[in-house]
Amino acid sequence: MITLFFAAICLTLPIALNAQGAIANALPLLGDSSDMSASAERRLGDRIASELYRDPDFIDDPVLTDYVQGIWQPLLASARARGDLTPELDERFAWRIILGRDRSVNAFALPGGYFGLHLGLLAVVSSRDELASVLGHELSHVTQRHISRLISKSNQQTPWMIGAMVLGALAANKSPDAGNALIVGGQALSVQGQLNFSRDMEREADRIGFGLMTQAGFEAQGFVSMFDKLQQAARLNDSGAYPYLRSHPLTTERIADMQSRLPLGAPQAAAASPGMTHAMLTARARVLSNPGVDALRGWLAQADDAGLAKSRAAAQQAGSLYGAAMAAMQLRDAAQARKQWARLQNLVADDPEALRQLRWLGLEIELAAGDRSRPQAQALAAGLGLEAGKPAMATVLRRPDLMLQARMALQGGQAQALDQAAQDLQGWLLGQPQDAMAWQWLASVYAAKKQDLRALRAEAEARVAQLDYAGALDRLKAAQDRPRAAGAVNASADHIDASIIDTRRRQIEALLKEQAQEPS
Repeated sequence: MITLFFAAICLTLPIALNAQGAIANALPLLGDSSDMSASAERRLGDRIASELYRDPDFIDDPVLTDYVQGIWQPLLASARARGDLTPELDERFAWRIILGRDRSVNAFALPGGYFGLHLGLLAVVSSRDELASVLGHELSHVTQRHISRLISKSNQQTPWMIGAMVLGALAANKSPDAGNALIVGGQALSVQGQLNFSRDMEREADRIGFGLMTQAGFEAQGFVSMFDKLQQAARLNDSGAYPYLRSHPLTTERIADMQSRLPLGAPQAAAASPGMTHAMLTARARVLSNPGVDALRGWLAQADDAGLAKSRAAAQQAGSLYGAAMAAMQLRDAAQARKQWARLQNLVADDPEALRQLRWLGLEIELAAGDRSRPQAQALAAGLGLEAGKPAMATVLRRPDLMLQARMALQGGQAQALDQAAQDLQGWLLGQPQDAMAWQWLASVYAAKKQDLRALRAEAEARVAQLDYAGALDRLKAAQDRPRAAGAVNASADHIDASIIDTRRRQIEALLKEQAQEPS
């Protein structure tokens, strides 16, 4: 579905057309010629993103999200430091990455600071630097208001009609009647003909994206090696697995320009050698994007190949073993998952970040098997600072830690562990109020603690985070309809919760009304 969605985006908002002509080293900015306000663009992005969150291909994997955010946040910080990201856009736009469980190599920018990233792209990039080059390029399309400027250039279609085309393509993909999609495509082509200055935008996104990633601390070679990878795919007559290549076609000028930006004496693009952590998470992306039984069994066969250790570097071995352990977990074969996990342990012992990834995976395996009380699970939890009922002390909990902590607390059902999980999730949500999964886990923890009003309110906030305001109102109304608990203490707590719920209901009703309004 997301592939078709992006095809519609390519037709309606063709961010990337063929770059032509020589590029000067000091190419000036194009300037913001958009007639579309930042607020209007954000509303359009919200409308499209709300559908993506409901798409069956949408996936929120805490481990992969944590890895992507580790690259994304430095890029955002770099854009702020360079002045590419203005305070107004920083405040008004979402700056969210939406992961899709799709094997195609694809990433795309949407109006209002939303970005799509397919697991297929995560599976093929050879390093953090290559992924940073793609994300930096897409970020630059948004900071430079390319999408809104393209919409403003079109004098025959309003932005909301373009948004409707995109949503129509999503709906048509679910229908056996593919004619709707063709109609959408035909309408979009009429818009594409008017958007005739996007070649300069593509060059600008290359140039600014290159500056963003290098200032953020990523290697410039990653931009060139990613271009090299896409160019090789183009030579193989792209079979459809590379929609990113079709929407961002390479030219010799673009490639030469990026190569010219490398420091003097820098080596030419060569096959990047993935780090241990990157190889492991690339394997995770591949497993999650292709969960078929045959594919999962293929991972196990690959890991048991006698020549694995001889034919592959340590990082590649780690990727194969990580993928095999993940695959066994998906097949509900706990014994096989533990076997592959133990083999992997020997490879990552000297790499702190890879070791943390290993512990997360090990705890996932134990929780999937329902063995949270097993000594191995307890040791893993202690290594992550997640011992039941004990504060994390100096340990800085990351998003996967919090989700695993909540799962452990819910499986154990101990009051102290539930209290600690709720406290840590609340602390996280103070800084990340748009984290739908964190709200959902908090709702489950509250429900286990018999705090029904708080559980319903957390469920509502989870829906707000995914722009489902109608669903949020439903949860808040359910909370208001619940009879108040008896007892002086409970009545006092319920009164506070009920007041918060009443306030949130009014706020969300206003958001729903705004979402339903069409601009004049």
